[in-house]
Amino acid sequence: MTPPRPLLGIALVIGAASCFALLDTTVRFVGAYFSVALVLWTRYGLHAAFMTLLIALSKQRSFRSANPMFQIARGALLAFASSMAFAALRRMPVAEFTAIVMLTPVIATLVARVWLKERISPLRWALVVGGFVGALFVVRPGSGIVGWAALLPLAAAFANAAFQIMTSRFAPHEDPFTTNFYTGATGMAIATPLLLASVSDPIEKLMGAPALQVGALAGLAVLGTSGHLMLIMALGKAPASTLMPFQYAQLAVAALAGFVVFGAVPDGWGWLGIAIIGICGSASAWLNVRSAAERHRPVSVVQADTMAE
Repeated sequence: MTPPRPLLGIALVIGAASCFALLDTTVRFVGAYFSVALVLWTRYGLHAAFMTLLIALSKQRSFRSANPMFQIARGALLAFASSMAFAALRRMPVAEFTAIVMLTPVIATLVARVWLKERISPLRWALVVGGFVGALFVVRPGSGIVGWAALLPLAAAFANAAFQIMTSRFAPHEDPFTTNFYTGATGMAIATPLLLASVSDPIEKLMGAPALQVGALAGLAVLGTSGHLMLIMALGKAPASTLMPFQYAQLAVAALAGFVVFGAVPDGWGWLGIAIIGICGSASAWLNVRSAAERHRPVSVVQADTMAE
């Protein structure tokens, strides 16, 4: 049995969080040149191609899934969440977007209560309320800072919460590499008809775009796939309850990347909301993982993924 290496696990999960924050920044950058359908197809298509190669070259991995319907449903939820996220990033700053999506563990508490009839402790209810108060500070309805676009990452967070609850029931019976492959394959299958319906000639669109934008588009898949693989490796080094709070480093990286690339900085109320969401979200994530452990249910990598990427 491999001995735990918590410091390496923490470094890997911070690396994964950084990949996801940079992915979101890149999506906002290429969104001015490419449609959501093209970005979605590229992200999942290259992801599927990379995982196909990785599994094909491994003697220990397999494409066979024990629960194919789970893979399809999970992939569809994640593809929907990604489409909402990519659409949102065309309309709102990266830091504010990330803060709202990072409500996922908080929303997962609500989903578990409604869907699975789980008992929710007063502390977890307080974290739910606190998380949504933080979101109100970020978007401040009526201020004109974010506007209706805030509904898009909120929809992504709800879809991702449902995805996490479903995953917690089935993923322990699947190889995480196989699940990661189906993430890309399902997303690509969903994005293909959307791409063909919205873009008359995707190849011509790519050929006519600046090289920097095309390279950034390809980089989306590298960042997304690398982030998921780092999460897989991190959970092999330390317990999820140890790692979960450190994934909220994504908020800091997103704010820094948004400033460097776009010159966008949240105002004082925005920073307060981001801090509240970070505290409530990381605490909710930790409690959700601890609850799964108390039920003797193994925690999969995708349960540690609070982002819809």
